[in-house]
Amino acid sequence: MSQEDDKSRCNGIKKHRTTLPVPMISRNDVSIWSILKKCIGMELSKITMPVVFNEPLSFLQRIAEYMEHTYLIHQANSSSDSIERLKCVAAFAVSAVASQWERTGKPFNPLLGETYELIREDLAFRWMSEQVSHHPPVSAFHAEGLRNDFVFHGSIYPKLKFWGKSVEAEPRGIITLEFPMHNEAYTWTNPICCVHNVIVGQLWIEQYGNVEVVNHKTGEKCSLTFKRCGLFGKELHKVEGYLLDKSKRKLCALYGKWTECLYTVDPTVYDAHKKADKKSTEEKKGAKPHGSDEESEEMPIPESETVQVIPGSELLWRITPRPENTAQMYAFSTFAMQLNELEDGMEGVIPATDCRLRPDMRAFENGDIDQASKEKKRLEEKQRMSRKERAKTGEDWKSSPALGPRWFQQAPNPHNGSRDWIYSGGYWDRNYSQLPDIY
Repeated sequence: MSQEDDKSRCNGIKKHRTTLPVPMISRNDVSIWSILKKCIGMELSKITMPVVFNEPLSFLQRIAEYMEHTYLIHQANSSSDSIERLKCVAAFAVSAVASQWERTGKPFNPLLGETYELIREDLAFRWMSEQVSHHPPVSAFHAEGLRNDFVFHGSIYPKLKFWGKSVEAEPRGIITLEFPMHNEAYTWTNPICCVHNVIVGQLWIEQYGNVEVVNHKTGEKCSLTFKRCGLFGKELHKVEGYLLDKSKRKLCALYGKWTECLYTVDPTVYDAHKKADKKSTEEKKGAKPHGSDEESEEMPIPESETVQVIPGSELLWRITPRPENTAQMYAFSTFAMQLNELEDGMEGVIPATDCRLRPDMRAFENGDIDQASKEKKRLEEKQRMSRKERAKTGEDWKSSPALGPRWFQQAPNPHNGSRDWIYSGGYWDRNYSQLPDIY
């Protein structure tokens, strides 16, 4: 990299913090039911929630947590075999959503034009993201290896719905990982995330749905299923699937938990294990009295054992252990606790739109909930007034060079043609003139 590139990599952090300024703010005195009771079946992005239900991160920072296990990307790129690369990419796709575990706080909704950057020399990547649309809310991101060995990009537009006892988040949008050295591109989408017992009881999270990681060069794919918890919580957090060649022949099986680990094993061995496990389960069911088949909203009691490792399995990924103080820190990982760091040297380098500079979120992180509430209302009103002014003059945010997305443009994904936002370059030049005044 050139000297200019070195300068662009400097954002002021020399040693990362291991805790937040103050512990998590209690939510015990606030009734969420009084807010949500009129919202059953509605899309929640337009509902204003009290700041006490937040966590001290913007959604732009939340999605940057995809990068916590970046070593899997480097591991994939260093392999000479396409199947080994696909295994690592599939493990990365699972690891990228592992941060959701026990995270019941709501991230701050990004303001239109808000940005976030993250440079991690130790993990050899740099990341930038921008809120490119408000209705619907769309967050676009672009990350690259510091050795120019990978590009990771995507756009996420989550659909949130309240179903009476639970809130479901469907993270629409395509995710793409490219390896220039191998001339390969992989795409996938994330599973649905559901928070249960939002009204009363213990909050708990599950992720479910099908995730297909496709290698667009070879036609090989990994088809994964994030399983619903099921009756008695037997399937809670489980992930399973297969790597398939372009003729859909099973090459290997993957299994584990998105909260814990992912293994790979020969598909014949895995199928035999599943068959034996199913037979054992049916025998146990036959010995018990029949009960209701309805799934409960109550927190399932996890099985005493962790992931049962099948003989001959290879470990692909294991989650980084959470710090001891995680329960007092919004269930953050150590990586998450470092995302909102702001040191003296950074303000002269990062753009004024970076979410580290949001006054409401900074006040909330520092434990000043009254100031956080005031600032949140002020920023939301400022955004509404800006939208009204644009409506009066007929200016369109997306198409205006002075107002619109600065670092991304709407375009089809180059690998599968789906709707996407593509990085247009220039962010790391550090020329931040004519940025919108959003704070």
